[in-house]
Amino acid sequence: MLGPTLLTASRSPRIRRLVSDAPGSRRLVQRFVVGETLDDALDAATRLIGDGLSVTLDHLGEDTLDVNRAGATRDTYVALLGRLADCGLAAQAEVSLKLSAVGQALPRDGHGTALENAYAVCAAAYRAGTTVTLDMEDHRTVDSTLAILRELRHDFPSTGAVLQSCLRRTEGDCRDLAGAGSRVRLVKGAYAEPDSVAYPDKADVDLAYVRCLKILMAGDGYPMVASHDPRMIALAGMLAERHGRAPGSYEYQMLHGIRTGEQRRLAAAGERVRVYVPYGADWYGYFMRRLAERPANVGFFLRSLITR
Repeated sequence: MLGPTLLTASRSPRIRRLVSDAPGSRRLVQRFVVGETLDDALDAATRLIGDGLSVTLDHLGEDTLDVNRAGATRDTYVALLGRLADCGLAAQAEVSLKLSAVGQALPRDGHGTALENAYAVCAAAYRAGTTVTLDMEDHRTVDSTLAILRELRHDFPSTGAVLQSCLRRTEGDCRDLAGAGSRVRLVKGAYAEPDSVAYPDKADVDLAYVRCLKILMAGDGYPMVASHDPRMIALAGMLAERHGRAPGSYEYQMLHGIRTGEQRRLAAAGERVRVYVPYGADWYGYFMRRLAERPANVGFFLRSLITR
């Protein structure tokens, strides 16, 4: 029950204040979040790329309910992409974008606002020589996110999407997105979802991940295997070999600060490995989802709340 409780807490303003004010919480946050500024993100990207890894940069923020803030997030991504080009990092760095951060959650025409802002980010990525992957959020956003993806791919066909194996619908979405030119990051999912739309048991989520991975690896698109699970990593390698996929026709993705030795092992073996690098001041929701995924961190975190 700890995971669902933490996911619920990720949307609680009261708990957010408690966590943000705790003097020791930043020590754990720093494991997952590289910093709050663009320079922090670029420094981390430079280091990881120098180690033979690729990166995807995420300016943290979600559930924006103010149109000006949505526009500011768009501008932040445009500036980030310009800096990636200027620093010569764009060939190994893309960006991840949450549509709720650029207006999707707005009460009036959130879908249209998110599409307009995402288009500007994709155009900046195209100018920089890289691309964008649209993060997936809770199940209520899936239809809107995939519709925006279809629109963006008319002009920016390399735009990627995230699919979550925890959702019952995802096998069908994998089939729809397994075609040539499509880029799909497959994750297990880190949002609290009702049983009516999601598998409640971890074992079922894992089995769904396997089924989805088989669909993507057999297809003509570009699978992005986002998992720290050794079983899924081994299976991806076997499926790639079975379908005659060469290294570079798929990739592994892992979070910053998690299984760093495995990241480097895979890269040394000739695999493409991309590290998800989040940064920004709005780290709370992301941090709480990481705690929910790995409850072993919770003991350290709770001790930090009472450490003065």
